[in-house]
Amino acid sequence: MTDVTGAHADVLHTLFRTEQGGHEQVVLCQDRASGLKAVIALHSTALGPALGGTRFYPYASEQEAVADALNLARGMSYKNALAGLDHGGGKAVIIGDPELVKTEELLLAYGRCVASLGGRYVTACDVGTYVADMDVVARECRWTTGRSPENGGAGDSSVLTAFGVYQGMRASAQHLWGDPVLRGRKVGVAGVGKVGHHLVRHLLDEGAEVVITDVRPEAVQRVVEAHPSVGRAADTDALIRTEGLDIYAPCALGGALNDVSVPLLTAKVVCGAANNQLAHPGVEKDLADRGILYAPDYVVNAGGVIQVADELHGFDFERCKAKAAKIFDTTLAIFARAKEDGIPPAAAADRIAEQRMAEARAARTR
Repeated sequence: MTDVTGAHADVLHTLFRTEQGGHEQVVLCQDRASGLKAVIALHSTALGPALGGTRFYPYASEQEAVADALNLARGMSYKNALAGLDHGGGKAVIIGDPELVKTEELLLAYGRCVASLGGRYVTACDVGTYVADMDVVARECRWTTGRSPENGGAGDSSVLTAFGVYQGMRASAQHLWGDPVLRGRKVGVAGVGKVGHHLVRHLLDEGAEVVITDVRPEAVQRVVEAHPSVGRAADTDALIRTEGLDIYAPCALGGALNDVSVPLLTAKVVCGAANNQLAHPGVEKDLADRGILYAPDYVVNAGGVIQVADELHGFDFERCKAKAAKIFDTTLAIFARAKEDGIPPAAAADRIAEQRMAEARAARTR
């Protein structure tokens, strides 16, 4: 079924779903010559230009792509607000398998689409896109970050993303066990790609016991070869059931915490790099009811966006690392607010972020 514009009715319904929180702008991009099909979603520019990465993924449908863009863009608004950045939230998704359809022509066409927004959206890397891709996009769009050092950028943002998640784990340990030290804790990491393998190194350096899994055997093999002490789980289902697990770190795609996985968790803490870990509203309460402490994903995985935002003003790694280290304090503040208000940490984080965005909007009208 289509409407008068020719767009699928389900897609238009998704665009205007009030429960999504009301996005400022959604742009559908197409370039027939290169095969580009993309969605750019701007959730909020209350704090400044929207900032968020570009995901390149073989979605099963356009509806799924639009829904992902909307969810990810909203998450970026909250992430940027809690990271203390002067940026709103946006996200883009390119539809297709990057291993099969990604070309220089397609990336250049995508750069032109972003440039057409005149700076309302600043893009960067995400799943399926890399520093080299942003170098290409930047040839058509000056509102591109996450570029290589050779092209004036900061390089791979996954290093600081992992560092921020590590700080979130330390804060979780402090809140739950009274000590931020992770030595002797057993941590399960699901997804050891761009971010996950850096996180494993931080954990091992502190003396944690680490068990990993990934849908790609080669990713697991790379980590085990570098760190022979790391244990392996057959899959995520086996990982979350691991006996004696203290912390579970979802570091792959979203939706890891759902009605099936939450009842099976053996860990007392969930703290990982994946975006949109909660499959639906209410999962955070299910976690709390089971006595599982959830460190909100968009808080602890903000190290990468801190880096790419800094790149816009002249990148300094130590300055960014110092900002990312503050994720420890921010996470503790969220746990304290949750306890004070009698709500789950995810709801507390939302309240703090929404307050900052509301204050920014109010200041504009004065």
